[in-house]
Amino acid sequence: MKKVAFISGPIHGMETQQEYREIISEICNRLGFEVIDPWRREKVLYNREAPCWWDKVPAEGFVQRDLEDADRCDLMIVYLPKLSAGACMELFYARRKGKKVVVVSDLCLSPWIVVHSDAVLKGFGELEAALKQLMPHL
Repeated sequence: MKKVAFISGPIHGMETQQEYREIISEICNRLGFEVIDPWRREKVLYNREAPCWWDKVPAEGFVQRDLEDADRCDLMIVYLPKLSAGACMELFYARRKGKKVVVVSDLCLSPWIVVHSDAVLKGFGELEAALKQLMPHL
């Protein structure tokens, strides 16, 4: 049975900078993971041209779908080039559900993020080796 990886990271304010999701997906696919990427489903909701567009996103359904995705994963990979409330909430939720959590960030991170992560990496160059170590039965 394939292991499932969930990609988490900032979207708000980075709507045109989601290339990191492809980098993570490629690494996960190479290792045999099924990848859940909420951006593929949700990107139609993001309209950074409209004023206060975030207020028009149907919040409850949006959050519920992400939580259901987190429930289905074995591993969450969280990219934090900047702090993201949504990514941090997903990280906390996943960890509390017993999922493995890997954070990729070069920020000086809060102890809350560090404590709720199985690994904190400075860049994507370390990701494949970290996943092999965390998930040895790939």
